Amino acid sequence: MTDKKNVVKPDLWTSRPVEETIAVYAEWAETYDADITARGYHTPNRIARALAPLIKPDAAILDFGCGTGFSGQVLRQHGFTRFDGTDVTAEMLEKATARGIYNKTWLSVPGELSFGRGAYKAITAVGVVSLGAAPADTLDALMTKLDSGDLLAFSYNDPTLADGSYLDALGRQIGAGLAEVVFREHGPHLDDVDMGSDVIILRRR
Repeated sequence: MTDKKNVVKPDLWTSRPVEETIAVYAEWAETYDADITARGYHTPNRIARALAPLIKPDAAILDFGCGTGFSGQVLRQHGFTRFDGTDVTAEMLEKATARGIYNKTWLSVPGELSFGRGAYKAITAVGVVSLGAAPADTLDALMTKLDSGDLLAFSYNDPTLADGSYLDALGRQIGAGLAEVVFREHGPHLDDVDMGSDVIILRRR
């Protein structure tokens, strides 16, 4: 049985160099799915459920920061049929590819988005743009890859919400008239540490 006390250390949600973040997730790849399931991880399901009424099941989706493909598996469970996955950690991406649920997968380079604008009707970033993972300005970069009317579905957990830089990034998009919020709801993220998250869906204007 997974020992919940040893699954995720409190320092997971802290700023660190990208190389350290990749190392954390590379080491975690083998047990990631079991560990987060044991902790009561709700955000992937909450994002997929919120996205389902907003786009067609066969719409092209990018699962950005797909990790082991846990989030992609949830997309599939909610009826989505056409999605790609990318991640910066090779060990995690190997697990995602092995699931056989993605149309294609590729290893990302941190800070680079190697896909064209308008390639996807929606981009999901489940727990990716967050403290201890991708920096706040990743939100701006992802929005530039959407055409008008397309969606970005993501989450800010409680530690991320407490870090002003991430809310600033969200505010920039809305304040500049580049995006509108079509869904936002606070709810459970990880049960065993009583952590919540905001699930947010933006529509590109």
